[in-house]
Amino acid sequence: MFAQLVAKMDGVLNAPSAAAASEAFFALVQPLGASYLQTRVYRRPDAPLTSARHFAAGGVVLRISPQTWPGSDAFDYICFECNPLLGAIRESRTRYRFEDFAPQDDRKFGPYWDALSEARISATLCATSYGPSAKIASLHLGFSDRKLGPQESRDIQMAGLILTELLMEQVEPPEHKITHLTQRELDSIGLVADGKTDWEVSVILGISESTARFHIDNARRKLGAVSRSQAVAKFISRCLA
Repeated sequence: MFAQLVAKMDGVLNAPSAAAASEAFFALVQPLGASYLQTRVYRRPDAPLTSARHFAAGGVVLRISPQTWPGSDAFDYICFECNPLLGAIRESRTRYRFEDFAPQDDRKFGPYWDALSEARISATLCATSYGPSAKIASLHLGFSDRKLGPQESRDIQMAGLILTELLMEQVEPPEHKITHLTQRELDSIGLVADGKTDWEVSVILGISESTARFHIDNARRKLGAVSRSQAVAKFISRCLA
């Protein structure tokens, strides 16, 4: 199958834009059961990786999904409350499946897969390229009603790596969306958004608990929030903007 996919990649490689290349790739794999695509180019934050910080890096090139999916409660759940895919990034995985980090037979990930089902995703394949200066290009493919064998999965992922390498060459990652916060303030409020306590923030960042509170309060003040919960809400809403 890999040779067959590569033989049809001209439309991808010669596309006039990164979004067009992503769309052309989806057209190749749609007959194989693909129902969802997201391509993204961003920089891995030079800080502890959290769900909110990962989302805030932005860089979505193209997302093909149900129109009601982005911004839905289910979308927010997998982006902010339960995002096991951070493990793939920490390990610099080039090929993986959501199932590798959120096993479908593990009851604790039941709500995660229920949320993904709202985007017509029951199985996934992912391909990721890593470049200089922490640059990352990723491809997520969702399949609605398809069980993929190991060889078939590998072939699609290897073809996907051709696309992510192309995106790596074509796209420059965006700047962080919340530029008026210092890096330490972003780190601190991002960890609070992930449900961490002041003490946990201090341990993760290697600072004292009082210093962690100082950065969190500065972030709250700069975001114009009267409480931590409001600061987290404003932080997330700006990440989504």
